[in-house]
Amino acid sequence: MANPLKKSIVFGAVFVLMLAVRIASASETLMVFAGAASKPPTEEAARAFERKTGVKVELIFGGSGFVLSQMMLGRQGDIYFPGSSDFMEVAKKKGVVLPDTERRLVYLAPAINVQKGNPKRIKTLRDLLRPGIRVAIANPEGVCVGLYAVEIIENTFSPAEKAAFRKNLVNYTESCEKTATAISLKAVDAVIGWGVFQHWDPARIETIPLARQEVRRVGYIPVAVSSFSKNRPLAQKFIDFLASAEGATIFRKHRYFMTPEEAFAWIGEKKPVGGEFSLPREWSGR
Repeated sequence: MANPLKKSIVFGAVFVLMLAVRIASASETLMVFAGAASKPPTEEAARAFERKTGVKVELIFGGSGFVLSQMMLGRQGDIYFPGSSDFMEVAKKKGVVLPDTERRLVYLAPAINVQKGNPKRIKTLRDLLRPGIRVAIANPEGVCVGLYAVEIIENTFSPAEKAAFRKNLVNYTESCEKTATAISLKAVDAVIGWGVFQHWDPARIETIPLARQEVRRVGYIPVAVSSFSKNRPLAQKFIDFLASAEGATIFRKHRYFMTPEEAFAWIGEKKPVGGEFSLPREWSGR
């Protein structure tokens, strides 16, 4: 018969080893809260980083403001990766990120997105006011591209035109991904989204550029280490990977603008980059 004490020591050693492996594994996991504006390339970059380092990258996507609220409520997350500067500025003011770790990765331009082939013959922003046109924008309270849409509407339309637009507005979507999907699934005729949406689903989405005077600013996608991170060096390592030549290759493959100048050339005019827009109260709580 085996010695009970010896068996106990062996089982204890095995348990401690298993616990150590679990702890080590947990420490080699990164939790990233990300706006869905970067979803396709970020998913690809995360898998590439995992293959390169063995570190698991857990991605939580959604509207940039909504995932920021999740981070703050749970006091967790290693990296904040919103879809534009607007919510990164909020995160910095609230102490959720380490400002000196912030990096700008890529740039975005707002545009009109329609169904492939443009069956409603939408050519301009004011075509969205035509009776019967079904339009969606992202929820501007928590989604960056929704803020950009409202900023464009507020600075372009008269009060009567805004009323006509609201009459055609059938939905607030919860993220960039769901904004693009509304076109892919033909739930609406048009959205005010990002130009890059076309490259997410080229078989079903087409982009109509806005008139250059209608574009208020160019967006950029920033990333920073969260103040809640338990492994800041590892979080910084992932950010460095995203900003590396390998990371840039992934974003460029998905047709993101790599410099402000590329975005200016697409728009046809130099514009302010980044910044913030304060949402008028009338657009809240739809």
